[in-house]
Amino acid sequence: MVMDVVSERVAGYLVPSTTIVQTNGVGAPFELGQLAGQPLLIVLRIHEVIEQESLRLSVWGSPDAVEWGDRPLFWFPEMFYPGLKPAALNLSQYSQIKFLQARWEVNRWGRGWPRPFFKISAEVQHLD
Repeated sequence: MVMDVVSERVAGYLVPSTTIVQTNGVGAPFELGQLAGQPLLIVLRIHEVIEQESLRLSVWGSPDAVEWGDRPLFWFPEMFYPGLKPAALNLSQYSQIKFLQARWEVNRWGRGWPRPFFKISAEVQHLD
């Protein structure tokens, strides 16, 4: 299990804390507000996982929370185990982006019925 360390820098969540993920999905749009055009840290946390599965999470940007373009701003590396993975995102290159959104893909292989199971979160943190 991953420790839940709450940082003073947490501005919000692309994926709320301890969200259960069993299928591919999309998070709610996150309005950047004053964080627009700023350098951010996105922290993906996998709190729980079962064996023989993987998770890929991407972060998308939009000026209006309607049009998201045809490719993400970035992908986290594929993850298989509990842990956390921070990623810097410098939005100064994307002044038009006012919203972020997380999208994830899950995969399970091996024998047995169990569907993929992840308990995850994705924090948005501001950098000073």
